[in-house]
Amino acid sequence: MGIVIGVVGPHDLVDDVAATCEDQPGVTALRLDYDHESQAPAIVEAHAPSVEGWLFTGIVPYMLARDADVLTRPAAFVDYTGATLLSALVRLQHQGRDVTRLSIDTLSAADVTATFAEAGLPTGSLRTLPYRPEMTSEKAVAFHRRDPGHPVITCLSSVHEALRDKMQVLRLVPSVHSVRVALRQLLLTAEGQAQEDAQIALGLIEAANEEGLLREATALGGTIAAFRGGTHLLVTTRGPLHDATGGFTCLPMLARLAGQNEVVRIGFGLGRSAAEAESLARRALARARRIGEVAAVLSLRADTDIVLESAPAAPAAEHNLSVIARRVGLSVPTLEKLLEARAAAGDTPLTTREIADRLAVQQRTARRMLHRLELAGLAERTGNLTSGSSGRPLTLYRLTL
Repeated sequence: MGIVIGVVGPHDLVDDVAATCEDQPGVTALRLDYDHESQAPAIVEAHAPSVEGWLFTGIVPYMLARDADVLTRPAAFVDYTGATLLSALVRLQHQGRDVTRLSIDTLSAADVTATFAEAGLPTGSLRTLPYRPEMTSEKAVAFHRRDPGHPVITCLSSVHEALRDKMQVLRLVPSVHSVRVALRQLLLTAEGQAQEDAQIALGLIEAANEEGLLREATALGGTIAAFRGGTHLLVTTRGPLHDATGGFTCLPMLARLAGQNEVVRIGFGLGRSAAEAESLARRALARARRIGEVAAVLSLRADTDIVLESAPAAPAAEHNLSVIARRVGLSVPTLEKLLEARAAAGDTPLTTREIADRLAVQQRTARRMLHRLELAGLAERTGNLTSGSSGRPLTLYRLTL
């Protein structure tokens, strides 16, 4: 079974990086290029349902996507230190450039120093601008221009475009070796995540009233069946259970079931086989019985038990945002901001501009998000509002998620 990797980067790098990825058997690369690195988060959000992992051609688009909270799949970036930087130094030396006097952006000073030390080169005259969240291509250009006597090494296509006619500038291009190292790291992470999420999770539930059990099982992506002695068996996997419990910290379904039953005890077990999961679920239920009439426990291997706290009941669509996020290809933090916008607006429809302002995104990004929600039945158009300018009318939406 293959894996689809989304390769994100500037136009002239994506094809080569994707081709190197597809040298690996079973890997299909989805080529996703941009004009400017600031577009990376929107690209990730738009294509999240189509990929099982992300490979960025450099650290900057990766960090922008990570800081925007849009990475819902395993992700890695190609490291430009080591082989990539050494290759650039060799090229500069062949051109007769002084490689001991360089102005380098994005890479950390420690990584640059280590690479130069491996090559036996002095570092006293180097200028470095490590990547920080507040760094922009404009700031990088200004940094390099402060000392025009230093040839420039940049990791950013936008910086290269701004300086190539004014200074000696070389843009780093990821080496095949660096791409393979990053891909190997990504595949290992994705495989580990897939195996972990696929762990069997069995729940044994003691509740006299069966109403609501099927709905809870469906929300967990599982099934419910009668077990024995009035106990019900819930079968799912680790991934949905992890999401629904906030990382195994609380169990909202406990409060909902307790509203219909005086006694609700739940024991979940996580195992590599059905037999192991059932054994652990029995242990968890036994401990829940010792705790009280309303209790839930998760039992793991190595004699680890986690008491899952109850949580206030939430609307069905609200308590399972992670499922909605996977369904519509948006991140959970984005959905939470949309819920906040809905709560603030009450019954008043929101314009695409208001949504864009609340999410700090461009209007076209907001329109794309709302279109996805509309297709999923989680938003509805209620009309248009003239913006008062010559631009297109603003569409009014009522959020129903």
